[in-house]
Amino acid sequence: MTANAIASPPSALTYPQTDPTPIFDAFRGNFSTELLSAAVAHFGIFDFLSDKSRSFAELQAHCGIAERGAVVVITALRAMKLLTRLADGRFGLTELAREHLVTGAPFDVSGYIGLGSDSAGVKEMLACLRSNTPAGATDPEKGAAFIFREGIESSMETETSARHMTLMLAGRARNCAPALAHGVPMHGAKTLLDVGGGSGIYSIACLQKNPELEAIVWDRPEVLKIAAEKAAEYGVADRLTCVAGDMFKDPVPNGCDIVLFSNILHDWDVPECRILVERCAASLSPGGRMLIHDVFLDDAMDGPLPVALYSGALFYLTEGRAYSAAEYREWLRAAGLTPGEIVPTMVHCGVLQATKGNLP
Repeated sequence: MTANAIASPPSALTYPQTDPTPIFDAFRGNFSTELLSAAVAHFGIFDFLSDKSRSFAELQAHCGIAERGAVVVITALRAMKLLTRLADGRFGLTELAREHLVTGAPFDVSGYIGLGSDSAGVKEMLACLRSNTPAGATDPEKGAAFIFREGIESSMETETSARHMTLMLAGRARNCAPALAHGVPMHGAKTLLDVGGGSGIYSIACLQKNPELEAIVWDRPEVLKIAAEKAAEYGVADRLTCVAGDMFKDPVPNGCDIVLFSNILHDWDVPECRILVERCAASLSPGGRMLIHDVFLDDAMDGPLPVALYSGALFYLTEGRAYSAAEYREWLRAAGLTPGEIVPTMVHCGVLQATKGNLP
């Protein structure tokens, strides 16, 4: 390269040569230990179900946890093939669980599982399950990792921790963004609103794929510093606008053709998800689309196991969990949108599209 040569901006559209999904699965695998140990040694779920099936409400009350945590635990146990949902909607033990996880059964291994019951990870998960709050939420030194809410300390509000966590999440985004940008046509769209867009990598990939498109990344002020840097690095700063705000309270930027929630809704509980979908649906232009890029539990809420374990991670770190496509479609329809099919991306993620009215 000569002294006067200018390096081309990097591409956010290049796929990785290998699929990183196994790495993510291995990393999230510890939540299998934590959820199973909690169910066996602390909640006694398998002994509770040994004599008869129980309803969701009965299981929740037995564990003494909120609905969100009960969904996470029961979904994980179903994905592990230890619980089954019967025709009447009640839950019972599988033969695997009955033979090996009921106290006193001839081949009982519950004592072995109990070896992990006092580990730091299990205790921390139990604390989150019993309080229904994310780790660090009440610690002013740490703060909740990935959420912002008035009244909760958030590590996304201080420059050092916001930068650290936003750049960590950008690693996953760089792997998934090419599949999103290539897989979801945006021809004719003028403006994309990236809600909680973080580093802006998803917007950047869409901008590089669609030269006529402009994007707004809507996030917290400290996070947007990284998005502005990335936009300049990737050569799209002239088409990417950073808007600071509170997505629950501040006016949603109007007139956008596409609203993108990429790995955002899973940070929040059902009421907050409904609010966000409704608020942003109202801001969409007629014929516009909402894109939910996330993981999806099976509609039966019994797997897949990697997503069920990731749901445990989300419960631990945020106020949310993983949701099924059926749950998302219900919220989209309630907001006046028409859901479509899911376009797979990477790391168990996909894009669920929904349209406001008829596309032009």
